[in-house]
Amino acid sequence: MADIWQMLRGGHWPTLLGAWLHLTVSFMVWLLIGALSLPMARALELTGTDLSVLVALPLLGGALLRVFGGWSCDWFGAKNTAVAILIGELAVLLWGWLADPASIGLWCLAVSLGLGGASFAVALPLAGQAYPPSSQGLVLGLAASGNIGTVLVLFLAPRWAESLGWQQVFGIMAGIVTVTCVLFILLVRESRQGDRHRRDVEWWHHAATLLRQRSAYWLCFLYAITFGGFVGLCSVLPMLLYETYGYDAVAAGSVAALCGLVGSVIRPFGGYAADQRGGMRVLYVVLPLIVGSVVAVTSPSQAMGMAMIVLASGAMGVGNGVVFQMVAEEFPEQIGMASGLIGAVGSVGGFAFPIVLSGLKLVTGSYDAGLWFFAGLGVCAWGMVFLRLRGAAVVDGEGAP
Repeated sequence: MADIWQMLRGGHWPTLLGAWLHLTVSFMVWLLIGALSLPMARALELTGTDLSVLVALPLLGGALLRVFGGWSCDWFGAKNTAVAILIGELAVLLWGWLADPASIGLWCLAVSLGLGGASFAVALPLAGQAYPPSSQGLVLGLAASGNIGTVLVLFLAPRWAESLGWQQVFGIMAGIVTVTCVLFILLVRESRQGDRHRRDVEWWHHAATLLRQRSAYWLCFLYAITFGGFVGLCSVLPMLLYETYGYDAVAAGSVAALCGLVGSVIRPFGGYAADQRGGMRVLYVVLPLIVGSVVAVTSPSQAMGMAMIVLASGAMGVGNGVVFQMVAEEFPEQIGMASGLIGAVGSVGGFAFPIVLSGLKLVTGSYDAGLWFFAGLGVCAWGMVFLRLRGAAVVDGEGAP
């Protein structure tokens, strides 16, 4: 514990706090429709297919906007980009609060909430720039634990909707984003130096270097499993719990919030463990936990199902922290762009999760096929980690992992 405090004192902690706050509130915006899915379905008379697409659209929007956010972070600076994202979130929330929820506008609103997902490509570079390389795993894990916003929105939004109506929740969130924007401007220090021309040249060089690296694509796949699985599961949980175990909106939101809490709180420990033991070795243990728990989510025993949902969320949270420690280690000069690209693929994984789950349920009549499909992808990821560890052991003259 003393080592952790020493690491935190080695950088600019207000910037780390500001980055964490930005990500926390942005995650609340990003998963707002998932948290309000059941009240919105009742009020707007949405079908199950409509609801699954509506829940998934912010995740798709976040995937696309993360790439832009990473580019803007490297080009214009992380702080400027972060402020622009908060202002954009505020505009979207005001639209959702004041506008008539017509069908076309509802889909556009859902995609636009993906702005919250773009925060990841900005908050992590900000935190990373404020600390030395030796602390990157811990610091990025702490900043990324801002996905605890998942917990807050899944717990609070259904309760607000029950008292005030789902549309008023957008107004409440608009106020929260406004306060966050002011605090962020006051707390965060932009560490980027150099002239604009040099940044432009560096950006194109970093882009070309990143796209030539095979490890970037490999890390994309790992993040699609760990982060995509986490955010996709949290988004679809209210609907899954309602249809599988008969939970109402508030109870389902509470369980989903618990899962988000576990996955968020444990994430920094994943980064710290990767700093100490190496990311590959930690993933070698974590991925089987993800696979085993996911296949048991719809267990005949409700208690076992709840335990497996929480275990899956926690294991994915550890995996999130590990993967971004590996990103910082692999691409120290392209952290903004790498965060954007790899985070975007993770968001695509989150977008695909509800769509595949709902589609296979429509065909088979249960969620099991979709969960088994995701588990199969997890097995593939574990096999890749095993082969990389085995190759590294051969080079170093050690035994297999």
